[in-house]
Amino acid sequence: MSERRLPQQLERVGRAIYRGVWVVLVDLFRVPDRPPTLPLAAGETCETFQPAPGFLRYLKFQFWLLLVLLGSAAVFTWAAILLAAPLAGLLLAVPAAVVLVGVALLAWLAIHLQFDTTWYVVTDRSLRIRRGIWVIHETTITFENVQNVTVHQGPLERFFGIANVRVDTAGGGGSAGQHKGVDAAGGHRGLIEGISHAQQVRDLILARMRRTRSAGLGDEREPHPAAGWNDRHLAVLREIRDLLAAG
Repeated sequence: MSERRLPQQLERVGRAIYRGVWVVLVDLFRVPDRPPTLPLAAGETCETFQPAPGFLRYLKFQFWLLLVLLGSAAVFTWAAILLAAPLAGLLLAVPAAVVLVGVALLAWLAIHLQFDTTWYVVTDRSLRIRRGIWVIHETTITFENVQNVTVHQGPLERFFGIANVRVDTAGGGGSAGQHKGVDAAGGHRGLIEGISHAQQVRDLILARMRRTRSAGLGDEREPHPAAGWNDRHLAVLREIRDLLAAG
């Protein structure tokens, strides 16, 4: 029974430590604990979401895989030292274990912080992405500048039920902080990663792109006052022409 309770106890300890770290980051380092906002006109909609729980499992899987590799390398190195110099190996055992556990704990905390500080906001006219802990990256991309929207999913991401949506622009997307990526042509790239409804998000962005471009700034909806000529206008022009010819 004690063996079954051990993972639960470790999980509770980890959660308690994480809550304390989160409070410190929010209160002392001003890490935002709320999603970003965008200005909305009357009648506009706004959708806010975070990565799916599968993304957290995906990050933890990578973490455990890397930890196993590093731990194995550390054990083999320690065993070699122990065989070559038993006293040195015994003296290094405890510090090496402390360092390994400390690195594992920091990595575990970083994974959860990365997950909890990633936000995506989609309005009728733009997309905003925020991520980061010490340095907060916040990118805003207007749909008028978007050139391409694609879904990317590797085998491991498929296993965890997540995918990424990549939004490419030809430049002009504003940002507060730094962009996730800038392509060779100077355009901006926004990455919505680790979501379970990637195809729906892609379709949503494409639909709002079409709506934004068809509406423009609203000029197409208002007839231009100089557009079209009626009979009175033509009569005045003929009169001016005749006066110029007579002169």
